[in-house]
Amino acid sequence: MRHKYSDYMHWSKTQSRARFNLATSGVAAFPLRELPVDLEKLEINGDNSYGYAPLQEAIAVHHGVDPECVLQSAGTSMANHLAMAAIIEPGNEVLIEHPAYGPILDVAQYLQANVKRFPRIEENGWAVDPGAIRRCVTPKTRLVVITNLHNPTSVLTSDLVLREIGDIARSVRALVLVDEVYLDAVYEGTPRTSFHIGPQFVVTSSLTKVYGVSGLRCGWILARPDLVWKMRRLNDLYSATPVYPGELLSVVAFKHLDLLRERARRIVEADRKLLHEFLAQQSAVSAVPTDWGTTTFVRFRNGNADSFLERLRAEFETSAVPGRFFEMPDHFRIGMGVNTNMFAEGLSRVGRALANGTTGKP
Repeated sequence: MRHKYSDYMHWSKTQSRARFNLATSGVAAFPLRELPVDLEKLEINGDNSYGYAPLQEAIAVHHGVDPECVLQSAGTSMANHLAMAAIIEPGNEVLIEHPAYGPILDVAQYLQANVKRFPRIEENGWAVDPGAIRRCVTPKTRLVVITNLHNPTSVLTSDLVLREIGDIARSVRALVLVDEVYLDAVYEGTPRTSFHIGPQFVVTSSLTKVYGVSGLRCGWILARPDLVWKMRRLNDLYSATPVYPGELLSVVAFKHLDLLRERARRIVEADRKLLHEFLAQQSAVSAVPTDWGTTTFVRFRNGNADSFLERLRAEFETSAVPGRFFEMPDHFRIGMGVNTNMFAEGLSRVGRALANGTTGKP
């Protein structure tokens, strides 16, 4: 039976919410009233054949690439789907990091790829080891897939390592797909997109996680023009044409990215400070620290975290993402960047749940 679902997305939509929600993956929603937009210029319908030119130009300028290398998509999830569907055929070998964001694996399995894995090791700070990739690739490898920043740990992969990955992929005539949806959450010295490293790189991203405008579903793919055209034709079978008002508002968002980003940055950095202080006081949990990103991956030292998270939600009204969705059941993911007061109280309740064992109450 072909794989046709995502357990993580189902959980996220039906079970993730709580009064103190640490299961978020992106920053707080940016309100329309604070976006400098002339609503009288907003229209429901407009011309769009294969991309809205002003939006493609805005994305291209943001990344310093030719607009012909840009494909619009409905968020990063659809971008990943389109990219993989255009590149691989059933039975092709795809090499994906472990731990990995669940829906990326789900898409590869839906496309009937032969999925292989390379490890990112916690003891090594979850870093990508090019040697591990080199040991795993074969002449049959068609695609290598990583996230940068890594989802769920927020660990950054440097250009130097990415170049080596690109060389490995090129040696077997494979491509490298890099999901960069969290990359702009490196607030100081933000790296440029890995698309600039070489033609073997395909990059996906969106405004959904770092900028607080997830509802616009403004995503994109950066790829060679021939691949972009192939993806455009393939997208005729998926979403066909985008929502025109969303395109108009996305262009406005690009004109004010600094405003959106700085608003989120203040919350994320305040939350991260609280998180580091919290982890320093705990013996039952640990995490590899980073100075960037909106998520952290916490290790639950006492084994499987599922029962702890169920109790945390039921008794302490607090949620976090179970590590099983990243194939690491002894971990859980915490999200930052929504509301610092809520985040502080959520951490406090995690601490009380840890301290009180299986019978504690809030």
